[in-house]
Amino acid sequence: MPARLKDWLPTLRSLRAAPPEPFEDVIRREADADAVPIDRLRPRQLAAVAGRLTAVASRTDGRSPSVEAELSDGTGQVALVWMGRRRIVGLEAGTRLVARGRVAQLADGRLAVYNPTYELCTPTAGKRAPRPPVSADQPHELEGPH
Repeated sequence: MPARLKDWLPTLRSLRAAPPEPFEDVIRREADADAVPIDRLRPRQLAAVAGRLTAVASRTDGRSPSVEAELSDGTGQVALVWMGRRRIVGLEAGTRLVARGRVAQLADGRLAVYNPTYELCTPTAGKRAPRPPVSADQPHELEGPH
């Protein structure tokens, strides 16, 4: 599994959004009071993280498809990976969101959350969008036409 994440790292670097402004406290306050700063995440911890997606990539080359993203909150970065998905509407570089799931540590030491539930935050007010959290178990609500 870690080798797969290494494969998409160059793609993520090429898709990066503009560098995030220092908003680690603001994003957690606006999005979710129980969000943990990314630099405090530990492997196997069940956590909520809030931040901005700095890169999003879809992987479909010769294996099970996945949507992979990098979330930053100003204190660090964590990979978010949705297995079995080709696309998730609304996920793009620059999007603010709150993600919840179990933290895993990759062989290279980076942290990742597989199949997290998430809530999109509106870009102007920083408030959560008025729709329920979604997960990979609800593909009919997330995917657009194939």
